[in-house]
Amino acid sequence: MVEKDYLKQYLDRTPGSKRLFARAQKVMPGGVSHRFRFIPPYPFYVKKVGGSKIWDVDGYEYVDLWMGHFALILGHKPATVQEALKEVLEVGTHWGIVHEYEVQFAELIQQTVPCAEKIIFGVSGTEATMHAVRLARGFTKKRVILKVAGGWHGANNELMWAIRGPYEKPESMGVLPGIAPYTQPIIFNDLESTLETIHRVKEDLAAVIIEPIVGSGGLIPADREYLKMLRQETSKLGALLILDEIITGYRIALGGAQEVYGIKPDMVTMGKVSGGGANLGVIAGRGDIFSLCDATVKRPKGESVMVGGGTFSCSPLSMIVGYRVVTYLKNHAQEIYPRIGQLGKKLREGMAEAFNKNGIVAKTTGMGSLCGLYFPYDAKTVVKNPNQMNQLTDLEKVDYEFRIRMINHGVFVMHGGGAVSFAHTEEDIQRVIAATEEVAREMKKAVS
Repeated sequence: MVEKDYLKQYLDRTPGSKRLFARAQKVMPGGVSHRFRFIPPYPFYVKKVGGSKIWDVDGYEYVDLWMGHFALILGHKPATVQEALKEVLEVGTHWGIVHEYEVQFAELIQQTVPCAEKIIFGVSGTEATMHAVRLARGFTKKRVILKVAGGWHGANNELMWAIRGPYEKPESMGVLPGIAPYTQPIIFNDLESTLETIHRVKEDLAAVIIEPIVGSGGLIPADREYLKMLRQETSKLGALLILDEIITGYRIALGGAQEVYGIKPDMVTMGKVSGGGANLGVIAGRGDIFSLCDATVKRPKGESVMVGGGTFSCSPLSMIVGYRVVTYLKNHAQEIYPRIGQLGKKLREGMAEAFNKNGIVAKTTGMGSLCGLYFPYDAKTVVKNPNQMNQLTDLEKVDYEFRIRMINHGVFVMHGGGAVSFAHTEEDIQRVIAATEEVAREMKKAVS
């Protein structure tokens, strides 16, 4: 088999990463602890970061659009975070005892997130969504959770279902098959089929959990009418609406998707931007729901909801860093969100145009500072949900060939694009678009 030109270029420029990966394979399965960080044939290894850039162990510079799993809205090592870390160094990283930092951060979230009557801090988004559905089942005394087919809410057993097709098969060994009747899929942005599913399970419907912009499904925004229907239907049935804003919280607006869509859920889960680069999961929502895990209320065994934040929940590290970043976002919202939104729009339009003018059909998704890209098999296709993304587009081309070629041109992308930070400049965006044009020409030449 002849080695592809772009792959050879990648191998030639990353010998240091190849050596590190060989070491990693001896101590971690597949060489990584987070499978999404694996890039075949091996990932490049980062040595330093700053602003909108990262540098690998072989000395190459990249414009970073991954930005720490979309978490770093102010960029790498912003002054706000560096100052916060100095404070953390003075007080310590972890106490395991309550303190004022967690109180002031919870107060700030309550002020900025529309549905946040009460707040619980954890250490990951996976943990946050797990506790949210447990609270929903406990509060409603019903069992069925509806989630988007192709939607990702972390690797907890409660929601490890219908992530990749075929949706009726278990996602992983080790997950009990009995979960299937109680975690069922709905088709994102498909009003009719979603209503049919809701009405089929309505007597036992505890909650619908949904990302307003489906992340792993290709950064596809929800239609306003779709979210409005979910809010109306869950309210009528006495079920709960949970917005998973792990990605969108504090990213597409200060108030997240709740602010942008004008939808107030019963609960919201957040992480990523909220932590400012520190490990954090957040569950927030109605006070009556959260009263079920109130430690000051004595209830008989089995009549409360167990919600544990984990050993490192509310660590001074995550509380101080998260508080400082969200405070900065609050104080500079009128400057930050319009600017990163405008750059995101320019990125989406520029990347699509770069391909289309070179005779390759490509389309972009996203909202605000988020940008995804896909290659439809048919030029008329407009993707509205993860099902269509999986069936009607060339996923391998965007996740493998396109990504490797962009790396070769000094740009690191995820889902075909990524997230713009406040550290990105007009020049960075033009550099990404220029790299996309080079890649488009290469891909056109490869098939001609």
